[in-house]
Amino acid sequence: MVEVKNLLKQERVDYILSELQKRYPNPPIPLDHKDPYTLLVAVLLSAQCTDERVNQVTPALWELADNPFDMALQSVEDIQAIIRPCGLSPQKSKAIKRLSEILVEQHGGVVPEDMAILETLPGVGHKTAGVVMAQAFGVPSFPVDTHIHRLAQRWGLTNGRSVEQTEKDLKRLFPKETWNDLHLQIIYYAREHCQARSCHGLVCPICTTCYPNRKHPKKIKKP
Repeated sequence: MVEVKNLLKQERVDYILSELQKRYPNPPIPLDHKDPYTLLVAVLLSAQCTDERVNQVTPALWELADNPFDMALQSVEDIQAIIRPCGLSPQKSKAIKRLSEILVEQHGGVVPEDMAILETLPGVGHKTAGVVMAQAFGVPSFPVDTHIHRLAQRWGLTNGRSVEQTEKDLKRLFPKETWNDLHLQIIYYAREHCQARSCHGLVCPICTTCYPNRKHPKKIKKP
């Protein structure tokens, strides 16, 4: 009987890139938006909320205000009343109003194409800023969410010590020009084939190809 070996790290990287490109050659941005500002707000709303729920809520929010000038004039209460289904609405409504005010006061109403500046905005952390840089401006970025953090561990690409470490490891392993698509491709694959409460590193096509000898569930460090 021929022994089937687990793939070496570079072999895993090459296979993952090839497989995800075949499955998702042009991955769409899952959050509905029409410009950098509406994407920024939508990503902020997606914290601890599904993209589907955000997409259900944002049409009404854009009717209220779809630009920082108009949003800055709205009350926190009116914003909160619309976004309540997304969860964390008290914090998110205050952040949306205040970041809109800052964009008007300090940036002429334009979302800055600058990672460091984005990270200073209320409600905008490193991951949110990275998503905006990648998806609104096309700047290579590798924002790591819970899906990516989970799969990177199941695929043996990081030790999962932290989200920050996972991002560094993935950036080191994959070519820079693949980062923006790969971020989305991994998320789509995670949702469809390698969910948190299934697969466990033992079932999906990529896990079983990378680790054919794996016998026990892969323990995952949560972010």
